[in-house]
Amino acid sequence: MEQLIAHLVGDYVLQTDHMAERKSKSLLVAFGHAAVYSLPFLFILDVPILEFVAFPYFPFPYSPALLTIVVTHALIDHFRLARYVVWAKNQLAPKVYRYPFEKAAWHGYQANKPDWLAGWLYIIADNTIHLLVNYCAIRWL
Repeated sequence: MEQLIAHLVGDYVLQTDHMAERKSKSLLVAFGHAAVYSLPFLFILDVPILEFVAFPYFPFPYSPALLTIVVTHALIDHFRLARYVVWAKNQLAPKVYRYPFEKAAWHGYQANKPDWLAGWLYIIADNTIHLLVNYCAIRWL
């Protein structure tokens, strides 16, 4: 539950419009968003915050899990990984329902799917990927 709350706060409360609009266009913006996104995770990870305060020349509190969360979040958002996952899972359908990647819209679904539905399904897939990666990082790192 803590991880879910940290994810929601980081991705929806702390993300600015600028970040949301530019993170897929600029890797620097994507990493800026990921750094801000990861702030709520400081409260649930065993991160040496006092060391961070004592040694401010190191730009971020070090934790393998936190570093994994930051880097993967930036890359997933910047490269819109959910689009590829959505398209790939749809290739598991019977052959008549498959479509080439070039025919996929921005969300990974066929262009004939209503944008409102495909958009929400894309957001759900994207959040699921982030939550899965975060869970693995927190659990095993």
